[in-house]
Parts: sequence; structure tokens; C-alpha cells
Amino acid sequence: MRVESPAFTEREMRGFLDEVTDHERRRLIERLQAASAGLADQVKAGLGPQANGDQAWNGHDVLAHIAVLSKFYGMLTYQVGSGKLTEVELLQHVRARDVAGEQLSALSDGELLAMAQRDHQRTIDFLRSADGAAMHRRAELYEGFSLSALELAQLGLCSHLEIHLAQLQRTRRP
Repeated sequence: MRVESPAFTEREMRGFLDEVTDHERRRLIERLQAASAGLADQVKAGLGPQANGDQAWNGHDVLAHIAVLSKFYGMLTYQVGSGKLTEVELLQHVRARDVAGEQLSALSDGELLAMAQRDHQRTIDFLRSADGAAMHRRAELYEGFSLSALELAQLGLCSHLEIHLAQLQRTRRP
């Protein structure tokens, strides 16, 4: 292996970081597209039984939550990445999500899927247009803790969505 690090300057390091950020941005687009298609497949296959009065979420509840998180974290990724938002009261929004999810749960599975997929597409469109600087912009979520637009898309949206897709799979009828 050729040793190249002694010749690295800040310019090369920034170039490397831009390259890996662009790679991750493209990967996030692929993950979000795959998750959105997987969500459609699961909804078409049926989400399982509706609420039976227990505390566990059923498939429809998970789908309503996915619609909420898709809109929220997609919007947050855009707002932070575009520089329109530098502080977010995340805990306040997390507490309000259940109210929003409960309201959305009155919609049909098809309506919830369409909402989530529209929000996924908006986020994909933003990710396609974002440069490294946009992806590295940060917002403080609570004192001493911040996330970049890249981290919001990775964790808040894609990983969160993938976790709930697996949860949806477990709610399906045997």
C-alpha cells in the first residue's frame, strides 16, 4: 500500500469528507426509496388485525406513526439542511407525535401510505439536491445535543422507518 497520509492537507481531508458525505447521501436516497417501496408492499399485503383494546400497536397504528415520522423527520432534514432551522424543541415534538398519530389513525391504510410516500419523495428530492454543506448543517435538539441534516435523515428518518417496517412485518397475520 502506498502511504499517502503525510501529504494530506486540509484541502484533501475536506475533499475526502465531501466524497464520503456524497456517498452517504446517495445511499440514504436508496434506503428511503427501498423503505417506501417496502411499506407499499406491506400495506398491499395487509397490515393485520385492527386494534383489540390492548396497549400494543397494531399494523394500522404503526402505519399512522410512520406517516407522522416521515413528515416530521423529512421536514426537519430539509429545514436543517437548508439552514432555515438551527434549533428544534425535539422533546416537545416527540410528545406531540402521539396526538398527530391518533388523528391520522382515522385515515385509511391507503391514505396513510400515500401521505408517507409523498413525504418520502419530498425528502428524496431534497437529498438529491443537497450538497455536503447542507448535509453537515446542524440544529440543536436540546441543550448540548445537536444533529446534522445527514444524521437526521440517517437516524430520525431512515433507521426509524426501517425499524417500524420490521415492526409492521411482525404485526401481519400468520
